[in-house]
Amino acid sequence: MARAENRETVGPAARMAAAVAKRLRQKKGWTQEYLGSQTGFTGAAISAMERHVHPVSDDMLVQLERGLGGGTGIFEEMRELVRLEKLPEQFRGYAPIEQKAVALWLYATHVAHGLFQTEAYARALIAGGHPEPTPERVEELVVGRMARKKLFDRKSVCEIELILDESVLRRPIGDEAVMREQLAYLAECARRRNVNLQVLPLDAGSSGEYAGARGDLNIVETPEHDHVTYLEIQRESLLITDRAKVSTHRQQYAKIRTQALDPRRSLGFIEELAGVRR
Repeated sequence: MARAENRETVGPAARMAAAVAKRLRQKKGWTQEYLGSQTGFTGAAISAMERHVHPVSDDMLVQLERGLGGGTGIFEEMRELVRLEKLPEQFRGYAPIEQKAVALWLYATHVAHGLFQTEAYARALIAGGHPEPTPERVEELVVGRMARKKLFDRKSVCEIELILDESVLRRPIGDEAVMREQLAYLAECARRRNVNLQVLPLDAGSSGEYAGARGDLNIVETPEHDHVTYLEIQRESLLITDRAKVSTHRQQYAKIRTQALDPRRSLGFIEELAGVRR
């Protein structure tokens, strides 16, 4: 029963990777055990991958490239496709848009934005979800989330602006060490030339207007210089392309920015919380 269910969760990209691996293995005349010995896996793990009992892992694809790919990059290319189909269903449509973005305007109210999470923070957050994910699923999601960070160092620079509600910085996720590392990482990100990070203080609404009350907001400028909005709540997502609606979201974001601390004060505030004030 469990094996049948696993086969159903193996997506097309993972099936393709398994088929290519099996074909190349057989072409070389290698047994599953021998391929396992060359890649650091057991023969049983190779068999499970080829029979779609378990989807190929990111680490296995890396090792298959070294052991079977012969420098062709075939398994490296498949990594992106396999990662994509392992992402939460509601996020799959947005993930490629995010990675191709010219600019991002982000506002996070509850936890650090996924692009700005450390591995430990992401793992603690994902593992604490409901329904509780299996350890294997936690690792899949952590790998997928960390892979998004390549956007920071892309050759065609993406300009990223993030506004964090102060509650994000004060809400403990994981233990004290995890939060200290996360805060220090946010400070590190804030020093990047293509990142503008601001903090919306808890007293932002004391004047009677709280611009961030409607929750998280992700606005994207595409390579075609169109703008779209991505919203996500309770495992449901919405990708908005209507220009009038996106324009309203951009205006809302601008209001949030006016109530946030400026970048220099925001960095100082984060460094103070992290205990790394320069």
